[in-house]
Amino acid sequence: MACGSCGTTENGVPRGCKSNGNCGTGTCGSGSEKLAVFDWLSNMTLPSGQERFDIFEVRFKNGRKHFFRNVDNLTISMGDVIAVEGNPGHDIGIVSLAGELVKVQMKKRNVPIDSEDIKKIYRKATQKDIDIWQQARAREEETQKRGREILGRLGLQMKLSDVEFQGDGNKATFYYTADARVDFRQLIRDLASAFSIRVEMKQVGARQEAARLGGVGSCGRELCCSTWLTDFRKVTTAAARYQQLSLNPLKLAGQCGKLKCCLNFELDTYLDALKPFPKQDVVLKTEKGDAAFVKMDIFKKYLWYTYKEERTKWFRLTLDQVQEIIALNKQNKKSSSLEDYESDIEIPEKVDFEDAVGQDSLTRFDVPKKRKRNNRNKKRRPATAAVASSENKEDKKQQPRKKVNHQKSTDNSSASKTVNKNKNRRRNFKNKRNNQSKNGNNSQEK
Repeated sequence: MACGSCGTTENGVPRGCKSNGNCGTGTCGSGSEKLAVFDWLSNMTLPSGQERFDIFEVRFKNGRKHFFRNVDNLTISMGDVIAVEGNPGHDIGIVSLAGELVKVQMKKRNVPIDSEDIKKIYRKATQKDIDIWQQARAREEETQKRGREILGRLGLQMKLSDVEFQGDGNKATFYYTADARVDFRQLIRDLASAFSIRVEMKQVGARQEAARLGGVGSCGRELCCSTWLTDFRKVTTAAARYQQLSLNPLKLAGQCGKLKCCLNFELDTYLDALKPFPKQDVVLKTEKGDAAFVKMDIFKKYLWYTYKEERTKWFRLTLDQVQEIIALNKQNKKSSSLEDYESDIEIPEKVDFEDAVGQDSLTRFDVPKKRKRNNRNKKRRPATAAVASSENKEDKKQQPRKKVNHQKSTDNSSASKTVNKNKNRRRNFKNKRNNQSKNGNNSQEK
């Protein structure tokens, strides 16, 4: 949701308020204002003869909203700072919604149009009204600290969560939480004498306190109760059981200390998916023995059972197989063993990522490449140092092999001696033959 001035340029920067996603008018759901409503009827004209609705929705601190009537027919639009009727005096607020959508919000909160509780709008806030309002808002933090000190001195079992000053600075509302009823009459006297203002005490619940203060949930997003959720429905542990969640209070509890409201968001979907499933206390009777339920996967429609006598191994069955076994048991028949049923299940293979060229890993660029630092250092070294280092490396490599070379050298020397002897014998034999041949030739010539 966005206002009419939140169009973006080519670079993604808003053209209107130029707040880069944080709406300056307070009418966008993405802005910093809590429980903001988008007026989708702002650009539509009313039918002829129909007057504009004279009730406006006005927003105060921490998303507190009330309806006020424009008695004097002032020209008021969304985002205007106005002065409204207070109790006593006047209060300063910002118009958050106008027009026909106010009727929808009043119907949602069960506020009749002719209700006497709807107060009137005095005027548009002047600069003096805004200055007094801002000074009063600046006193809230210090007032809250001193109020907690007074609470500790009196020893009351209550927690002061927030303080809100009225626009004229003459009244302050103290919001607190308490587990039991607290007598704070003396507290009101001490607060009134300490700050010289009219004091009003208002008790809120744990969820209302979290909605007023705001925060970030375990999901990483802003709390639902402080952004869009207005009706707080009852949440029980049965919602967690239906969704097969572990009953761990640290994980199921929200910032308010109660069960998370989001447990109800998907409960209807789980209830529809659980209709064909058998009850968890149903025992399957097989030829090998009775099997008890262990756990289930609702959306994949898998159930795990184990034998009562042998609980070390779990057997995965499909929903159709379990219903088949239950149907046989109703006919006083025992089914085959769970091993046979589990062997019939065909588990589909997981399809990994595959691009047009071929299968490739998506994290192939995440592993950094190893840098070859040694080669760079070698290039930077002078030639003499490189030669000396290479000689040292060769000496180091040859040192542990001295014993082995010594042993081998003895064997090699003995072998070389035998080879030399054989060579000498061959030479002597050839020389003898040559001498005999020469002597024979000489005798023939004579």
